[in-house]
Amino acid sequence: MAHFAKLGTGNIIEQVISINNSVITDANGVEQEQLGVDFINKLYNTRDVWKQTSYNNNIRKNYAGIGYQYDQTRDAFIPPKPFNSWILNEDTCLWNAPVAMPTDDNNYKWNEQTLSWDIVEV
Repeated sequence: MAHFAKLGTGNIIEQVISINNSVITDANGVEQEQLGVDFINKLYNTRDVWKQTSYNNNIRKNYAGIGYQYDQTRDAFIPPKPFNSWILNEDTCLWNAPVAMPTDDNNYKWNEQTLSWDIVEV
């Protein structure tokens, strides 16, 4: 299956759908994103902006989810920023805490007020 994300205002993902791979495969057996976009807009009788996304993160860094933003410069889907202090990793287009989470056997959650990881009692 091929997956496509509908871009809304501010390039925020509003919907993600799947269509059969045969729809995006041209006469030479090559997948073409535009074939999928044209198919979806014809199906829904719209002229919406759609971008292909991949579960395997083969294209556009991350699988698009509702609320993610498509960054045209990076050609990537970026999830919502979880905390104001977190920093975008340019390689993965995922958000990282400004302090690495400890790698011991404890469970942690991020504390935005102290900019540190707190142990979570299980």
